[in-house]
Order: sequence, then structure tokens, then C-alpha cells
Amino acid sequence: NSADANSYSTLGHDDATPNGSNFTFVCDPERYSNLGLDMKTFPFCDKSLPYDVRASDLAVSTEARAMYNLGRAGLTYWSPNINVVRDPRWGRAIETPGEDPFVVGKYAANYVRGLQDVEGTENSTDLNSRPLKVSSCCKHYAAYDVDNWKGVERYSFDARVAEQDMVETFLRPFEMCVKEGDVSSIMCSYNRVDGIPTCADPKLLNQTIRGEWDLHGYIVSDCDSIEVLVDGHHWLGDTKEDAVAHTLRAGEYDFVLFLRTGLDLDCGDYYTKYVRTSVQQGKIREEDIDRSLKYLYVVLMRFGFFDGNPQYNSLGKKDVCSEENIELAREAAREGTVLLKNVNEALPLDSNKIKTLAVIGPHANATAAMVCLAKSFLHLMPYPHMEKWTIRWDAVTQSARMQHKQQLRRMHVTIIAAGIDLSIEAESLDRDDLLLPGNQTQLINQVANAAKGPVVLVLFSAGGLDISFAKNNPKIGAILWVGYPGERGGPAIADVIFGKYNPGGRLPLTWHEDSYVDMLPMTSMPLRPVDSLGYPGRTYKFFTGSTVFPFGYGLSYTKFNYTLKPAVRSAQIKLNKFQHCYGIKYENDSYNPPCPSVRIVDLECKEKIEFEVEVQNTGSKDGSEVVIAYSKPPQGILATHIKQVIGFQRVFVPAGGSKNVRFVLNFATITMLTLFCHQEVTLLLLEMTLFRSRYM
Repeated sequence: NSADANSYSTLGHDDATPNGSNFTFVCDPERYSNLGLDMKTFPFCDKSLPYDVRASDLAVSTEARAMYNLGRAGLTYWSPNINVVRDPRWGRAIETPGEDPFVVGKYAANYVRGLQDVEGTENSTDLNSRPLKVSSCCKHYAAYDVDNWKGVERYSFDARVAEQDMVETFLRPFEMCVKEGDVSSIMCSYNRVDGIPTCADPKLLNQTIRGEWDLHGYIVSDCDSIEVLVDGHHWLGDTKEDAVAHTLRAGEYDFVLFLRTGLDLDCGDYYTKYVRTSVQQGKIREEDIDRSLKYLYVVLMRFGFFDGNPQYNSLGKKDVCSEENIELAREAAREGTVLLKNVNEALPLDSNKIKTLAVIGPHANATAAMVCLAKSFLHLMPYPHMEKWTIRWDAVTQSARMQHKQQLRRMHVTIIAAGIDLSIEAESLDRDDLLLPGNQTQLINQVANAAKGPVVLVLFSAGGLDISFAKNNPKIGAILWVGYPGERGGPAIADVIFGKYNPGGRLPLTWHEDSYVDMLPMTSMPLRPVDSLGYPGRTYKFFTGSTVFPFGYGLSYTKFNYTLKPAVRSAQIKLNKFQHCYGIKYENDSYNPPCPSVRIVDLECKEKIEFEVEVQNTGSKDGSEVVIAYSKPPQGILATHIKQVIGFQRVFVPAGGSKNVRFVLNFATITMLTLFCHQEVTLLLLEMTLFRSRYM
């Protein structure tokens, strides 16, 4: 449980060059030279190229093709998970990008493009024959975010969802995944939505995915979902043959598409066991099977399963866990780190002034909590001159802690590594509360009180934690949230702590106080407050109470100022004399314009708003800033959102410098479902806000 300085005298050797230099960014010319590589041959290191072009040169799909060539993997990847985190207790928050549907949708589209796109074919006119590097799948469709909470399981849960919530929140990421990402597969979920299993819902599968969104690919079930339909939901008293028919067809003829559309692939054995007898019983026809097979085989052909794909034949072992990809994992972990507290510039630490360092807590030697095979961040701190002492405080007897407190007092800095792991939050495992487990709260307070030098709290988790006690404890100078940072999470955390990297991450979730979970059950689906039951709203869009940290919160080692450049902040939407207007409820009916609103689908809605923001770094350190643009609806409208994200960009700004960030936003994107119109022929002004969460 402890070690002296000699035990760590060679730490960092795997991150250092022969001459002792350490690389803290991917595109370091010296690093490539030492590896015998020409950095100019890697487009993702070409600073003259736009970020989106550079990013398209990196994706996990290269490793995927290499693994396929080695016989270790296939070419269909059922990822990403793009369910919105509606409730902070959900165990699968670890897999998703957060609680905002727009952010989740952007993540989905870019994730899919990174997996699927073959360079030079991104804008093919025939999307049904567009080549694929590998096939991606957006899951779990739809309104799926209860796994196992107080005896309520996903296999029997019926999500009762208002149509407005369905379109605004639960379906939006999937729509963006299909329309912007051109994903080649959608996976339906275990649960029911308003009484109907998602994998047998004609509206969700037939009318929406294929009809409205025009999916170029296949629809697959979550594994054994058809069996769940029969044994878990007991839907319609279906026999096994009935269930196969209901899912494969998912409705009768679509009179627009002139074909039956439903579930094409069963991740399970119901199709293989019961399709034949279902045909014999007249419940499905061979043409139903042929239609699904066509969707499946077309995708196989698109990624070269039949004809091969020569441009990827050379990929092999050298392309799996390459130096470039490993360093990219480190960069991702750094960018995802969020600085939650930094009193009196407790961070970054000056490695030249620190001789003794303690790392204490249940994750002091964390590798499993990195959610990958990795070394702990203590083992990857490349500072051999430091005496490093590590101990799992929770494993020490009470009588031995007096001795360890003496050891703490001689440490220059104490790092507490705490949080949760996959035994607390995971698939099939929702949480009951938002507190740190066991005696961690007591541990953190004891260590903070005993330590003589600065105390830094490093938190591992996916979902939010009520750490109000640490936020308000003056003995704890800094708090970092690192999520589950992956294979290079250790050195990434060290980079942030010792100032090699200036954190710029933002929280993708609202961190609620623990009392929030007592206000409403996890099974209550509405996003808006339910006044009749006393239920508060969900996510930052509808919750008005106090929080530990708000959505989008994150600090930096430097300071940024925003200046909004002059811009046209309105657009006129001309309505024809036959335009149908819709009523809107206002507070106390205080305002009722002649045409309160019109539906976006009834308008061309090509108008755009453009504006620029100057981001100034007024501090002494280089840093990245995530600029988030929100829209707010007109005042006085009942049951609408408080605000919603409509755009975001990360920008690097050197100390003392400035960068302009430009947003171009379509009115349909800003308003989503309803365009509120004032006066007879015009228009609405949406209030545009640039949200600086760090100064809330």
C-alpha cells in the first residue's frame, strides 16, 4: 500500500524519448522523428487544414479494418449509444454524451462519420451505394433510459412519453444520426413506448426511420428483444410466430414507399427459429424476408464484404494501438477533463517545487476505473525526483490511520482519488442516490483536515455526484472530474495536474444535489415539471432548482472574455394569407399576438442568423475555451424550455491573444418545433445568449 521514492525512479520511461523529453501533444515533430516517421504524411497533423478535415483523418475505423484483416473482428459496430441522459441515476450515462439532445445528436453524427466515411465519397449522390469503411449503428431507439431501478427493469418498462418530449428530446439525436451522419443501422430498444414495444412499432420504424428520415441501411433489435416482447412485455398475447410477424413487418404497406418496413435483423434466435413457421402459418410472406435481406446485403456490399476493399488490405497489426492512436486517447482524456474548483490557483502544481506527493483514496491505484487496461496516473507521473506515497485509505484500519496522518503532514501535496465505478453505475445497474459510496465522504474530509499542503480531489464517475461538502470545504483547493478516462487517462490526469495541459472541458450533465432523487421517481418520463405531482423539471432545459454544478460548467487555468460582434439578430418570416396559425398559452394570458405561432414544416424556413464572438484570453496561460450558444424563447410562454444549446465550438487562444468564433444558424435549427411569430406577417426575435458557465 505504500512505496518509497526508489520504487518510482523509472516512472514515465514509456512516455519519454531517449533524451528524456516528454511529449504532451500528438503532433510533436521530434516525437515522429524519433519514431522514424515523417509527420508531413499524417494529414491530422497539418495545421493548415480545417479541424473537420484533420479529424476525418483519425477514427477508430482504421483499427477496426485492421482487426478485421487479422481475423479478430467484423465490420459492423453497434455503436454509438445516443440516448439522452434524462435522469442522473441512469447507469448507462457512462456510454452517452450527456443530457442535451443537440449535443448528443452532433456527437452521433460525427461519431458515425468517423467510423463509416471513406475519403472522397462523403458526398456521394447515391447514398444507398456509398462505400463504407465499417458500418455504425445508433442505439437504443427510443426513450430508453431505465435499466434496473428499484425492481423496474428495461425488459418490462413502458415509457409513457408526451409527443413533444418524444420529438424534442428522445428522437432528435437519432434523426441527426440518420440525416447528418447517414448511419447504416439503427438499433431498437427493449422497452415499450406508450404501450408498444419499440421493435414492433410501425410509427417508430416504418413512418419515422424509413419514411421521414430515409435511412440507408437496416434496423436491428437489441439482443433478444423479440423474446423480451413475448416473455417480458407479454404484448398482445403473442406467440413466437406472432412476435416475429409483428417485428418483421412492423405495420402494413407504406403507401408512400410501397413496401412493408420493419425490423430487418434479430440479434437473437427468434428469426432463425420461427420465421419459417410464421410463413407457413401465413403471418408473413417471403417478400417480407427478401426486403429485409436486401437491406442487410446492401450494407455488406457497401463495406466490401463481397468484393473486398483493396485500399484497406494493407492494414494490420501495426495499425492497432499505434503510437498515434494511443496519443490520441491521451488527448481525448485531457480534453474531457473538467476543472470544477480551483481556489487561489491551487492548480496547476509546479513539479520543480514539489518533493513529496501523496495519492490517497479508493482510486489511488485506479486501473479498472479508467475503463481500460492502463496504469494509474500515479505510475505515469514522469517526475523521478519526487517521493510518491500511495495508499487506499479505505483499506487501512482505524488504528493505523494515526500513523498515516503523520505521513500526510510531511507531504507537499495530497491528491485524493475518489468516485464510483462500474459496480455502482453500468448497464443493468441504475443508482438509488447521487452520493459517494461507502465512507468516501468521511475519508475525503479526514484526509483534507490532516494534510498540511494543498489538497486536490480527483473524481472518477460518469453520472453526477453530490459533492457539496467538498465544494464548500476550504481545505480542498481544487476538484477535477475526469470521467472514466480510458487507456491513457493516467498520464492525461498528470498533464492537467502539473500544468502541461490547461483544462477546458465542460460538464455534459447537470450535477444535482442528492435531494433531487427524492423529488420524483426515475420512471416519470416528462421533461417538463409535473405540477400536479410536485415533480421538478429534468435537465438544464427545464430544471429551475439549485444544483451542485450546472450543465456546461467548467473552469480554466486562464481567463476568457467574450465580445459579441455587431450582427443582424433577427430575420423576417413572411407568411402567406392562407397560413394556418396556432395558439400558444401565455402566463396569465397577458399577451396574445394575432398569429402566435406557425409550424416549421409549413414553411421553407431557409433564413439564417450569423454572428461572431471575439474570445479574448486575458490570463497568463494558453488555453482552449468551449463557446456554447443558447437560444431562449420569448418571455411569458408557458411550458417551454428555459434555454437550449444551438451551437458550440472549441477554440484555442494563446495567452494575451484573441480568436473570433463564427456561428451560422438556421431558424429551423434554433426553434426546433415551433416558430413563434409576432404581428401579422412577421416574425420572432430569439434571444441569443452566450453562456459562460464558469461565472454563474
